[in-house]
Amino acid sequence: MRMKPMMIAVLIALLSLSSCTERVETMPTEQKKHLEVVLRSQEGDYWKTVKMGAEVAAKEFDVALDFRAPGDEADVKGQIALMEQSISSSPDAIVLAANDYIELSAVVDEADKAHIPVITIDSEVETKHVQSFIGANHYEAGQLAGKQLIKLIGKSGQIAIVSFKPGERNTELREKGLLDEIAKYPEVQVIDKAYSLTDRELAAQLTDKIIDKHPELDGIVALNEISSSGVASAVQSRNLQEKVKIITFDSTSEELELLQEGVIQATIIQNPFSIGYLGVKNAVDAIEGKTVSKRVETGIKAIDLSNMFWSDNQKLLFPFIK
Repeated sequence: MRMKPMMIAVLIALLSLSSCTERVETMPTEQKKHLEVVLRSQEGDYWKTVKMGAEVAAKEFDVALDFRAPGDEADVKGQIALMEQSISSSPDAIVLAANDYIELSAVVDEADKAHIPVITIDSEVETKHVQSFIGANHYEAGQLAGKQLIKLIGKSGQIAIVSFKPGERNTELREKGLLDEIAKYPEVQVIDKAYSLTDRELAAQLTDKIIDKHPELDGIVALNEISSSGVASAVQSRNLQEKVKIITFDSTSEELELLQEGVIQATIIQNPFSIGYLGVKNAVDAIEGKTVSKRVETGIKAIDLSNMFWSDNQKLLFPFIK
């Protein structure tokens, strides 16, 4: 039996439509890689800049990020719990800024057992199961702080140190670098040391006690952001900025303002944008099976009134301004 021309045309059209529909349905949908980023804290200009660097890299490499961080940088148990949550979400990789060198080791090993690569940024972890570390050389940062202080007080004098907490890896390395540099000058004495945790007011109170106890004090080195603001506040409230020289760490807007006012004489800065960016980049490379450097140092700089307005330094100090 012969088909009519109209019937043949309809059949061809139906077959064509069926064929097209089938091709659309079988096209695979590629999902973005998922990275968990666990930071030391939710607060502070430094961590906001790290986060911004990570977000820029995520956009460039087309990956999805979830950020987690404890409310307090001293909350080690809280960060461990957040790491466990990250592992349970089965990400393709984790970028971690660890709050404790030793205590975070077990949970990083747990991630490794789950075949989740871990990239550490800013602070290291005592385990071999880390693909890469990205951050500053904190020992050299301490040395640089010492050199800046000697320029200010000369080769003799009395100094104090205000730090974060005993045993914290980054500030411990900074302190060692500082003390090794100061040891080159036998007439420079470290006459007091205090730990302020993440409490600015405590840092100010401890500084007041140090000044009361040692009225001949020539300088103070504050080894982290919170200590820096507390020390500067105490010295300024006593109007001692001409006598007591201050070296700080990091570059909050408050620190930079106090630097211009002459309360702080120099601050040691890192490159938090690059730390966040390279953390995500190395995580993506690890996911893709590429070789990543075991250690990437992102540099340090001493900023004072003489160089804070240099164009290269402005990019580090004000990363949010285009």
